[in-house]
Amino acid sequence: MLTAEQILAAHKANVETLFGLTNKAFEGIEKLVELNMQVAKTSFGEAAETAKAALSVKDAQELMALQTALLQPAAEKAAAYSRHLYDIAAGTNAEVTKVAEAQIAEGQQKFMGLVDTAVKNAPAGSENAVALVKSAVSAANNAFESVQKAAKQAADVAEANFQALNTQAVKAAGQATKAAKRSA
Repeated sequence: MLTAEQILAAHKANVETLFGLTNKAFEGIEKLVELNMQVAKTSFGEAAETAKAALSVKDAQELMALQTALLQPAAEKAAAYSRHLYDIAAGTNAEVTKVAEAQIAEGQQKFMGLVDTAVKNAPAGSENAVALVKSAVSAANNAFESVQKAAKQAADVAEANFQALNTQAVKAAGQATKAAKRSA
């Protein structure tokens, strides 16, 4: 049976975990806001420079050359922004996952402690029921570990796909820039 002190300690630990996770979420949001502010400042400055350059263009050929010169860097900047955004999200998710896994492991450990205590105090003749409970707990733990592994593999595949897509986008923009330069 749980004592009042154990229940209070569990609630205190849960509140501390909640505030820790909330802080991690806010850190991720702060990084995202910082990234977006940096991108906005840079974009504003570049837009001013581009407008000045466009106003100084003397003919259509010069305008095409200016557009071509802007295409590749824009694609690379978009890809870099996507990578930064992904890194922030992945980093925040990794920290939250680490805390969650630690909490789950601790909960499993406490539950197994309760099961072991119950087994020690089980009346004679209840060996089959005790074995059934232990088997069920073991099966649940194995299922949870399988789900964790599958989720990790899915995240790894998603990251690889994201990186490949990013690389392809930059390459495509580079090829378009080269084609535009050749036709100009």
